[in-house]
Parts: sequence; C-alpha cells; structure tokens
Amino acid sequence: MLLSGGLDSMVCAGLAREAGFALNALTIDYNQRHRRELDAARAIATHLGAERHVVLPLDLRQFGGSALTDDIAVPKDGLGDDIPVTYVPARNLVFLSLTLAWAEAIGARDIVIGVNALDYSGYPDCRPEFIAGFADLARLATKAGAEGGDFVIHAPLQYLGKADIAREAGRLGLDPAMSWSCYDPQPDGLACGLCDSCRLRREGFAKAGIADTTRYAQN
Repeated sequence: MLLSGGLDSMVCAGLAREAGFALNALTIDYNQRHRRELDAARAIATHLGAERHVVLPLDLRQFGGSALTDDIAVPKDGLGDDIPVTYVPARNLVFLSLTLAWAEAIGARDIVIGVNALDYSGYPDCRPEFIAGFADLARLATKAGAEGGDFVIHAPLQYLGKADIAREAGRLGLDPAMSWSCYDPQPDGLACGLCDSCRLRREGFAKAGIADTTRYAQN
C-alpha cells in the first residue's frame, strides 16, 4: 500500500483491509512542504493495523521543479485546466517503482495506490493509462514477472469523485481529520483551506453532505 497520509490513500487502505488484505504500508518522505501528511500516514497505518509501516526518505528537493519541493508559491486562486505547479515530476512513477521493489522483496503481488483521474486529471501520473502501463512494466522489470508472476495494481478510487471518496471514508468509519490533504500547512498547524487539494477536499465533503473534521485556516 502506497500510503501518503492523504484522504484518498486512507480510504484505499481501509478498502484493502475490508477486502481482507494484510497491509504493508510504504510512505515516501520526499521532503515535501506538506510534511504533516507523514504524521497522518503513521496514524492511519496504526489505526488500520498495518503489519509494517516503512517511511522511506527520498529528498526530491534536490531536484525541485514543483511547488511542493521547491521555492514556488502554492497556488491559492482556484482550480485551473492546466497541469498545476504542484505536479511533482514523475512522482507516482518513482513511488510505484519503490512500492514494487518492496512488494517483490516480501512476496506481495497486490499493490494499492490512491490515484484519482477525475479530481487530478491534470496529473499525467494519475491517469488510467499510466496505471495500466505500470502494471505491464512491473511484469517486465522484475524477477517475479520473468518467472510468470503478475502484479496487480489496485486503484479503487480511479473513477470516483471526491464526494464519493468522502462517503467511502464515512462508510468505513474513518475520521477525515486523521488524513491530511493540504499542500501548504500553516504555521499554526491548520490546513490552508485555499490550495487545490484543500478546495477539492472541502467541495467533496460538502457535496457528500458529510462534515470534514479537518481544521482550516480559511473557512
């Protein structure tokens, strides 16, 4: 399970547990500015009884190129149609490769990721074509694949809107505040309420008619 600590990954982890999987959770500490999500990932892994939770350091600030890893302002003026500056170059490709490596090492064949094509269609590495392509790559790139084994990449939220994801969190009994979505945490520890991720999250809970227990700096 690639567990970022965000709402989507929390719901995916809950769905995996509901389906009877034992959870091995991988969180990448890529020196992102929203480091509060690392604490969220730890809380989620503990709450869901993960067999093991690895927080792997990988300093993508050395590369930069994103508002999440560089000195670039996080947009606060609403959602646009272009790929936003919060896109981290090849992030999900890198993260899934690391998840695949760990899965092969421990003999796991099911990999879960919380990508969502509807809310994040501007991110190339959240699209269905990418997930399907990575599944093929996993077979070609591994000893397990060369010996006839297949890896299944589960993306259960692929075609769900944020309101549907909020409803799933409620159905699974998961406290929204246990997760973290904000790209620009405030000095007082509150979510900014204005970045793309906060806006999508708040709109989703509002459409679902479910209270988001997250505390925001901007109401």
